[in-house]
Amino acid sequence: MSHVVILAAGPQAGALSQAEAARAMDFCAGQHLNWLAPGQACEFIVKNPPDQEQLKFILGHKATDVLVTKFRGRRKALLVADMDSTIVTSETLDDLAERAGLGDKIAAITARSMNGEIDFSAALTERVAMLKGLPVSVLERTWKTVTYSPGARTLIATMRAHNATTALVSGGFTYFTARVAAELGFDIHRANTLLDNGSELTGEVQKPILDRNAKLETLNELAAKRGIKITATLATGDGANDLAMLEAAGLGIAYRPKPVVAEKIRNRIEHTDLRSLLFAQGYPASAFKGEAET
Repeated sequence: MSHVVILAAGPQAGALSQAEAARAMDFCAGQHLNWLAPGQACEFIVKNPPDQEQLKFILGHKATDVLVTKFRGRRKALLVADMDSTIVTSETLDDLAERAGLGDKIAAITARSMNGEIDFSAALTERVAMLKGLPVSVLERTWKTVTYSPGARTLIATMRAHNATTALVSGGFTYFTARVAAELGFDIHRANTLLDNGSELTGEVQKPILDRNAKLETLNELAAKRGIKITATLATGDGANDLAMLEAAGLGIAYRPKPVVAEKIRNRIEHTDLRSLLFAQGYPASAFKGEAET
């Protein structure tokens, strides 16, 4: 047996029953059904990775995420996570744009960029230029509205409790990543830097711009620093600029992915929350940390 199948039911799916789990395991010719969270998440081992879409059909397209990973080395020593629409629920640049009266215009560019329709660096430069003259105080007001995705705090607390390195790597801005990293306990954060003149944004971003290549480079760099193989890494994100690191990581799991990402990444969290990244690594709910604060 070389792979593990993980089933995680979303809230709208209701409880995952023993019969449903057994039916899925039988379809995969799997063995050793194990519950990670009663009625919510289970796992079983298989000889060959199944077709995840077929398995969803067997489950009646119930709102359940189906993840598949290799049996060996399931628990990862390094997590690299995107921030916007992954660790936090919104796109912070779009939130800033709302306060500048440019919400719809900038959000449209963001959507195209995240779906890979236009170059990320060019799109970022264009959007930031529109913010020229925005008071720096708006950054703080925007920060106060940021909310975390369900399970984010638990994900970071649990992985750190098991000696994993956690890195927040974003095409967004250091103003926000620094605060998110401090609140959730990320070991490292990297992002782009908005430039200002002391009172207003200049409409520029410090070069070089952190893009999809920089995210991949960071994944490889941090793995080398930790002295681990790339197979011991986990990456998560939602947009086109996350694709390279999702494809390169030992385990790449897309979180509520944009269509271009959903087409290419088979492991996707579409119905559950970020705790499913822990289930994928074999952590039972009883091992979770930070649950009371999630």
